[in-house]
Amino acid sequence: MKELTKAEEEIMQVLWDLKSAFVKDVVAELPKPKPAYNTVSTIVRILEQKGFVGHEIHGKSHKYYPLITKEAYTRTFLKGFVKRYFGGSYQQLVSFFAKDDHLTLRELEQLVKKMKNKKQ
Repeated sequence: MKELTKAEEEIMQVLWDLKSAFVKDVVAELPKPKPAYNTVSTIVRILEQKGFVGHEIHGKSHKYYPLITKEAYTRTFLKGFVKRYFGGSYQQLVSFFAKDDHLTLRELEQLVKKMKNKKQ
């Protein structure tokens, strides 16, 4: 799965939230200053070419919907991120945030507990 650009990811976030939408609906959900309709339409078509988005035809319009779940993309993106920046070690990732963000022992214990619960 390819990594999304910042603009593509912003549009995917809207589509994941709305489940399906026309381009005008996507534009309405984007923060100000809002990009031009044609810009959003172009990015949505690129997302469709990349296999992230599908569409249904409604008269002369297209209603777009995600083909990839947010969870699936997040999982793939994070695996690549951890591989590139932390040598594939989630332990190094957690250690980095524990040092830089001053995670408390309680927060670390909660992370471990959540991870154990997911593996069961």
